[in-house]
Amino acid sequence: MAQPPAGRLRDSGFTLVEMLVALVILGLITAGAVTIMSATVDNQRVVGVRVGDIGRLQRLRAILKADIGQAAPRAVRGSDGQPALASFYGGDPWGGGGPLLALTRRGVETMGDPARSSLQYVEYALVDGRLERRSRNALDGAPLGPPQILAEEVQAAAVAFLHEGQWEPSWKGAPGLPLPQAVRLDLTLKGEGELSMQFLTSAITP
Repeated sequence: MAQPPAGRLRDSGFTLVEMLVALVILGLITAGAVTIMSATVDNQRVVGVRVGDIGRLQRLRAILKADIGQAAPRAVRGSDGQPALASFYGGDPWGGGGPLLALTRRGVETMGDPARSSLQYVEYALVDGRLERRSRNALDGAPLGPPQILAEEVQAAAVAFLHEGQWEPSWKGAPGLPLPQAVRLDLTLKGEGELSMQFLTSAITP
């Protein structure tokens, strides 16, 4: 039987060398695609974590702004019936390791109950690296409710109070006395560094 010419054999398919070259190129393309995909996933994860961190800081800022901006010079009684030493205080003014900031705020939703006060006592404290906010269901005589965690991995926290153009490291206001003009909260967060936020009180109309 007559054999077909060598050229016709070449036209009917690929040589072994061509197949190997094609496989190498395909492998390089696949490896590049996997690398790009992995980098994209990693970037999305980093962006997601960062967006979550920013969201938590914005939430913290919004809560502090609402509380401090609606502060009222109204002293309360604790669950033991004893009156508080001040209506608005912070920075441990008596040296007893108290909350970072404590105040009574206005503007709380009464849920249509005329017997319920629109005032609320709230306090902020640093507990085991967490910035916590706690409040009372009733203005006087009620225990503090469960903590609301506003920030985690807090390495340091401090407050300062603006009064007559000077920042004071502590404040112990009393009923009838004016509130400080502003409050500053300084936080050191793990992975974020130092963060400083300032809030006007109800003594200042923006």
